[in-house]
Order: sequence, then C-alpha cells, then structure tokens
Amino acid sequence: MDVRQATVQDLELIVPLFDAYRQFYGQPSEPDRVKQFLVERFEHNQSVLFLAFHNGHAAGVMQLYPSFSSASLARIFVLNDLFVNPDARRHGVASALIRSAADYGRRVRAVRLVLATAVTNSTAQAVYETLGGKRDVLFCHYQLSLSEPS
Repeated sequence: MDVRQATVQDLELIVPLFDAYRQFYGQPSEPDRVKQFLVERFEHNQSVLFLAFHNGHAAGVMQLYPSFSSASLARIFVLNDLFVNPDARRHGVASALIRSAADYGRRVRAVRLVLATAVTNSTAQAVYETLGGKRDVLFCHYQLSLSEPS
C-alpha cells in the first residue's frame, strides 16, 4: 500500500476514480468535466488530493478542502471526497488515505479533519470510528441550495 499527495501530473489516474466516486452518488459519468474541475482545484491551490496504490494500481482517491475554525482560531480540513475502487475495498485503502490526511493536517498545524457521509453508509462510518472519528452529536448540519429559488 502506498499513499502520496497527488499532483496535476496524476490526473489520468485520478479522473477515472473521481468519476466513479461521483457515479456512486448518482451523478452521470463526465470524465471531461471531472478533469476540468480537478485542474481548476490544482491551478488555484484550492484542495489537496491524495492517491492510494494497491498492488501497483491506483486504488483510491481523497480530496481535502482547507477551511478554518473561528472558535479554535485555527486551520481545519474538510475531507469532502473519498473513494476506493471496488476491487481494492477491504484492503485498508480508505484507512490509509485517512491516516495520510491526518498526517498532512498535523504537518500543516490543522486542528482537525471534518467529514460527512450518508447516514446509510455504515461501512464508511465504521472506518471513521475505527480511526478515532467521533460522530457530531452537538450540531445539526444543514444545506442551503443556491441553484434553486427558495
């Protein structure tokens, strides 16, 4: 198992994984749009991507978005995207990606990683909890769509 921070030169490896991730969440396959989206994140230094390899093949991808905690007066990272190729699941790829994100966050002095997953995704919840993740029981999280009239 090898996990490393991805660069723009890794796009050909990342795009199929990221496209599959989006399809997992009900989005259409759009590799060209995925590539453009990721190129923009790299060009504007708006996220940090990690790429995991299992048995010599790109097996998983994870994207972190930088943010800040006003209460803590410190940097945090939003673990927004995590996907493991179905053929590589149950081999510790997701755990390795999350550990890499935590190590990266510590190196840049972030105080925490935050993430959300579907309430029905018990597999992901088990991974996060095994690694020490704590379910938020103090706050309700809401979304306000900006693409539809309210």
